[in-house]
Amino acid sequence: MVDTAAPTGRALVVHPVQPVEAGVERPRSVEGRLAEAVGLAAAIRLEVVETAAPVLRQRKPATLFGTGQVERLHERIEATGAGIVVVDGALSPVQQRNLERAWNAKVIDRTGLILEIFGARARTHEGRLQVELAALTYQRSRLVRSWTHLERQRGGFGFLGGPGESQLEIDRRLIGDRIARLRRELDEVRRTRDLHRSARKRVPYPIVALVGYTNAGKSTLFNRLTRSEVFAQDLLFATLDPTMRALDLPSGRRVILSDTVGFISDLPTHLVAAFRATLEEVLEADLILHVVATDHPDAEAQRRDVEAVLTDLGLSTLVERGLTEVWNKIDALPEEERAARIEAASHAAQPCHPVSALSGEGVDRLLHWLDRHFASASSVVAIRAPHGDGRLLAWLHAHGDVRTRTDDETAATLTVALDPPNRARLEQLFPGAVVEQAV
Repeated sequence: MVDTAAPTGRALVVHPVQPVEAGVERPRSVEGRLAEAVGLAAAIRLEVVETAAPVLRQRKPATLFGTGQVERLHERIEATGAGIVVVDGALSPVQQRNLERAWNAKVIDRTGLILEIFGARARTHEGRLQVELAALTYQRSRLVRSWTHLERQRGGFGFLGGPGESQLEIDRRLIGDRIARLRRELDEVRRTRDLHRSARKRVPYPIVALVGYTNAGKSTLFNRLTRSEVFAQDLLFATLDPTMRALDLPSGRRVILSDTVGFISDLPTHLVAAFRATLEEVLEADLILHVVATDHPDAEAQRRDVEAVLTDLGLSTLVERGLTEVWNKIDALPEEERAARIEAASHAAQPCHPVSALSGEGVDRLLHWLDRHFASASSVVAIRAPHGDGRLLAWLHAHGDVRTRTDDETAATLTVALDPPNRARLEQLFPGAVVEQAV
């Protein structure tokens, strides 16, 4: 693991700026992309000493950058004493090797950096398996000639470590065998997860999944809603492993809230594949809340990136229909803009909930909306319960909205509003309860 308590090295962060056609707006500002790259580096405690955003007039197969740019960046590396260069983009193995030789420094691209962060963040057995699978898939493509960036002596997955046992001593066949074993273990994890889902369906509660761009504040909101202490910090990818907690709504209705890994632009495809088992929790959700950091200058671009990942997961219909959004961090907005956002949310075509997970502003309104949302899906049924069946009567009062009750000599007839999960749960727990009439 990377030591997250102290700086792991001095770094120069470089964002290669791709030229755009005249009249075409850049999807995300250069400043925003550079700031995100700095945030990624800070997530593993790299001390960023300088940044650069050279414009690529032409992508050079050997080094990505032009000869003059390589030389100028080398001068800045020497002047700042940076031992690590983070290139916010994809580098081929040849480009990475040539840049390391030209700059006499460790070079890590965006994929390697994200893998390093994931290696530092994974806490559960499943998370570690997923990270190792993604890292080995990445490394296998780079077993070419002599490499310095694949030497490792300490944690993470070897991208930042010093001289030590070289990954080149592990040939492609051994890596392939390890990848196969990891996939078998993840299949077992997936089967276990399916069993857990089946158990939840037998005692069903609605599942609400929080999704959003990394560092949008999902874990802080999760903690605020469930009164939990899930790790939440102003870091990219502070949450890697999924967490689920029970959440009691104001009416007493219970739902399951799921906190998921944050999304990010240009997430490598093999990372998405490795974490598909984790993201399957989103597919099982009864409601998806898209948490958006309203104070971020590239919030709209981040929104599109999240929707793209959800579409890739097979949720295109849901995305096209419109997601329920939680506009987080409204406390960070100027007063006038904050008031405008709150007003805009009240007239939005899709449900929008301005909140501050940090201060708690708007959270009670969100909880009441969730209560109404699940109540609106309820059906009103008439149930005849024998007087001696106190367990059934208590359950109906705890999990449903009892509208009327009439008693005769042997039983009570109640009209009760139940949402679909609790209707199914009633039939599982009390197979003898007779639903006489749907109103």
